Amino acid sequence: MRMKNFIKIFAIFTPILVLFLYISSVFISIPEVVFLRDGNNLESNKGIINYTLKKIYDNISEYDAEFLGFKIKTVEVMAIPKEIQLYPGGNVVGIKLQTNGPLVVGFSDIENEEQKPYSPSKESGINLGDVILAINEIEINSSEFLAETLNSLKLDELDVKIERDGKILYKKVKPVKTSDGKNKIGLWVRDSTAGIGTVTFIDPETGLYGALGHPITDVDTGDIIKISKGNIVNSSIVNVKRGEKGNPGELKGVFINDDIKLGSVKHNTKYGIFGEYSLENFYGEKLSIALKNEIQEGPAKIISTIDNDEPKMYDVVIEKLLQQDNPSSKSMIIKVVDEELLEKTGGIVQGMSGSPIIQNNKLVGAVTHVLVNKPDTGYGIYIEWMLKESKIFD
Repeated sequence: MRMKNFIKIFAIFTPILVLFLYISSVFISIPEVVFLRDGNNLESNKGIINYTLKKIYDNISEYDAEFLGFKIKTVEVMAIPKEIQLYPGGNVVGIKLQTNGPLVVGFSDIENEEQKPYSPSKESGINLGDVILAINEIEINSSEFLAETLNSLKLDELDVKIERDGKILYKKVKPVKTSDGKNKIGLWVRDSTAGIGTVTFIDPETGLYGALGHPITDVDTGDIIKISKGNIVNSSIVNVKRGEKGNPGELKGVFINDDIKLGSVKHNTKYGIFGEYSLENFYGEKLSIALKNEIQEGPAKIISTIDNDEPKMYDVVIEKLLQQDNPSSKSMIIKVVDEELLEKTGGIVQGMSGSPIIQNNKLVGAVTHVLVNKPDTGYGIYIEWMLKESKIFD
């Protein structure tokens, strides 16, 4: 009898549970951002979610995703002109960045009057990765000016304005006067960084470019560096450290004529660096782009510079396309199959990030990461995610 009742209950509730799980999966799959070619419409999601247009600005529209008339989510739709073409990059550039203010990368202990070493800044609640914006309302824009300001303020307590995770905070710090007569608050800071990377694309109409496909992070804190300004300059590869299992390789380069700017760096985001490129310094053949639903698993090419030669195409295979309704720098898995590239680098190495991925003579994405234990294999980002960050369509 009990078994019969259980079977009845199971028969009633199983379809309800399946329906609930199915609808939940549809809710989860509602994208935050959708790219459509001009002239195409946003269609109902499996007949369950309907979209209602709410706002249009430039090439971007906002829709409300609705279920039974109730709003579930706002979806941003970006219209991509059918005729858009970009210059593919592949050229390595030097990258020089200046932070919004001194970035806290460490603490140092100072002996106080009781001869006990401690860090006043750490005691006050300042954390690694914080950016020093001001002291007693004096704006701080460099490490050097931070030291000058500390020595000019003859106060027992300082009001320190910091930025942490996009929020503004204030901390009270008691400086310590050292034996050389200088005021110190027990911080190690950095206000700039530099390196090399690969340009992904340049828009021939606006000069806006995208590079790297992933953010530049601080080597000590691991946080995305918040920049006030930056530049890209000519760079030359002087050595290639070949990638091996468990030991990623690297392109080692030097800046050339770094007083001559190729362009600016205005944004350092999760999906690369972006700014304006001087088109006078770039020549190439324009390519159309492919949206993620237009890409196929199979043969492709990347454009990279691995020595002092010009950017060159190398054979790869797109092994897997990942379903992504929201931006991510890990959109596809690619494998290097080009014998020349494997011989020289072992596959994907640091410095190749941003290398354009080409399929069917269209720009589809950029190399972003290498798998540490499989140097011939790594990730790429869909080009549409980088285009969104580039502001080309704003």
